[in-house]
Amino acid sequence: MQSKFNILIFGILILLSLVGYGFISDTVTGDELEERPNIIFYLSDDQDQLDYGCYGNPKVKTPHVDQLAQQGMKFTNFYTAQAICAPSRSQIFTGMYPIKNGCMANHIGVKRDILSITNYFKKSGYEIVLAGKSHVKPNRVFQWTQYFPPHNKRYLPLDKVDSYLKNANKPFCLILASDFPHGPYPNDGSYTKKDIHPLPYSGNRIPNFKPGYYQNIESDDQQLGAVMRMVDQYKLRDKSMFVYASDHGISGKWGLSEQGLKVPFVVRWPGKIQPNVSSDVLLTLVDILPTLLEAIGAEKPNDIDGNSFYKIFRGDKKEINPYVFGVATQQNIRACKVFPSRMVRGNRFKLIKNFNATEVYKSNYGSNPIVNEFIKLGAEAFPHIPYEELYDLEEDPYQTNNLAKNPKYQSVKQKLSSVLASWMKAQNDFLTHHKMPLLKPTLHPLDQNSVWNEVSASLTGMLNEEDYLKLHY
Repeated sequence: MQSKFNILIFGILILLSLVGYGFISDTVTGDELEERPNIIFYLSDDQDQLDYGCYGNPKVKTPHVDQLAQQGMKFTNFYTAQAICAPSRSQIFTGMYPIKNGCMANHIGVKRDILSITNYFKKSGYEIVLAGKSHVKPNRVFQWTQYFPPHNKRYLPLDKVDSYLKNANKPFCLILASDFPHGPYPNDGSYTKKDIHPLPYSGNRIPNFKPGYYQNIESDDQQLGAVMRMVDQYKLRDKSMFVYASDHGISGKWGLSEQGLKVPFVVRWPGKIQPNVSSDVLLTLVDILPTLLEAIGAEKPNDIDGNSFYKIFRGDKKEINPYVFGVATQQNIRACKVFPSRMVRGNRFKLIKNFNATEVYKSNYGSNPIVNEFIKLGAEAFPHIPYEELYDLEEDPYQTNNLAKNPKYQSVKQKLSSVLASWMKAQNDFLTHHKMPLLKPTLHPLDQNSVWNEVSASLTGMLNEEDYLKLHY
């Protein structure tokens, strides 16, 4: 008996070593992949959740997004953790929040040693293709099976997409990353300010860019329609999960307001999701990757932050996330300033902490007087933003009434503050072990004058390498 047991153990060890050295594949077989869906993910750029017909805007033209919502499930409480392009995409593709994956400011890559959607889908036997805007790096983390760059630096390469869908002979995940409705905005479009639907957080004021923004929304929806027709033409509808989202809202870009962080999210999956249904379950972009992996039968990695909401597709309404989180930085952007913020949102209440607000900025001073000057400038750039903001989103969905100093809500604030502090520690947030760090710029230095940033002569060019926090990039 012992001899047979030893032979069995030896055989298992041999098999494991063959897998480890690549002589036997550890990915699924072709037969196992037959029932797995293709994934088609359309991502727009800089579009408010409320600027869609299916989300209540009666004037904007989004017939194809609206059609997807009628054919599938619309999500009403979906968040990005950061209202900036590169960090939003990096959340989707890594399943990690910005501080953890490393892309916590625009134009910064993720950490070089992490895995991404490309690794997980390839391991499961899928091709993973990106068409359009990339805005993620480094290439060693995002190793697409194929990449189709934008046409004329702006439009989706629909000819390449058509050819790919027509000839696809393996299961695939196709990500269509649009550059619309992001600016520049056309001045000669068919919209005027009279055509714009006022949003509840804008009042009756219509920003000058809105007519061109609406024109870009219409252009983007036309591109989406073209892709949807390709899917039908090549009989891929019933074999595919079709996802639509925007990376963040334009009205709250850079900050932690609801209009910046709350995103549209729609999923059509024939035979799996009932048509014309909605969900208000609290979700975030880091939840997308584990959900897609569960949909294709792959395991969730242990080191990511997101939670699969696959069960929501089947009608389950149970909570996925008791809390979602957000980060904001005003560094490495055009009008760059030192003003980091963090956010936690539960089912009803939302807490924001602005760590360099005018109330507290002097406590952030260190021994370097030049660095201290930039800390001061950061606080002074946002004189009306307090250190703490607490909102009851049930009664005040657009954050007009700050309850942070209201005695009635102190226990709520303390609870959320504790949750936020624990999350920041788990994320190894640099704000937990540095008073007020300056982030090394890849673009837009704090101490250089530009079209968007004015620096006094006494501070111009005064920051040195050692004044910046050492990070992964």
